[in-house]
Amino acid sequence: MLRRPTAPSQQEIRLVQILRGGSLEERVARLHEVTAKAPKSLHDQFVERLDITWIHHDSALEGVVYGFDELQAAVDDQIVSESTLMPLYDEIRQHKAAIDLIRNLAEKKRLTLNLDVIKDIYVTLLPEEAEGKGGPKYRADMPLHRLYFHEIAQPEKIRNQMKQLVTWMNAPETKRSTHSVRLAAKAHYKLLHTYPYKKQSGKVARLLMNLILMRQGYPPAIVHATERQRYYDALKTSEDATAKVVTEALTSSVESTIRFYEDALGIKSSATPT
Repeated sequence: MLRRPTAPSQQEIRLVQILRGGSLEERVARLHEVTAKAPKSLHDQFVERLDITWIHHDSALEGVVYGFDELQAAVDDQIVSESTLMPLYDEIRQHKAAIDLIRNLAEKKRLTLNLDVIKDIYVTLLPEEAEGKGGPKYRADMPLHRLYFHEIAQPEKIRNQMKQLVTWMNAPETKRSTHSVRLAAKAHYKLLHTYPYKKQSGKVARLLMNLILMRQGYPPAIVHATERQRYYDALKTSEDATAKVVTEALTSSVESTIRFYEDALGIKSSATPT
């Protein structure tokens, strides 16, 4: 008996559309072309929408779902009338501050991706960690309950693995032989498998990944909330499986950015008709 063919996922449909429109590098070139024509007011509008979307999806990967009104109010720095909402708003604002941090770092002419950069991302997400004696600490035990299912480093191996990560990221051979997208995905994979902090290791890893991408002229790769289980499975499966999820998120981000600017500027769509 013939099996009924499985309907393609939205992600697969988007990838086919993107491939018909040109290679990733060609589409990134198109992205820079259309954004160069936009006024600052349009850029500001896009960044505001992007950051709310970014925080929504990235938080959902961590099992926290925010409503649009909550995100908008927190990002707009509205006064919190209910004390019970303060922790929620603080977490959103700290996430926004971390995004602003990597956006600023991405624009620097010279930047070494070292342990201090990773620490700065972490303490921006969790400012209270900077207040203790000696600053933020790596985790000292194996968490009993966590969202991710992949194996993580034993506490005594964290410090050495973090040093190895930054050495690998900055090695001339890595930069010569590894494409920027692959490098970003792999750095994120390695950091999440080290899992250096009790809290926010996932956010730190994805922010580091997007810092690498943005320094190379790519938009951030935002893994959609609906891809959460697939993302977890990929992290557990292999580096290649994780890189595939990241690359798909990046290509989707490129296309949505192009579409936003083309629509706003009244430019004819550059996507090839399907």
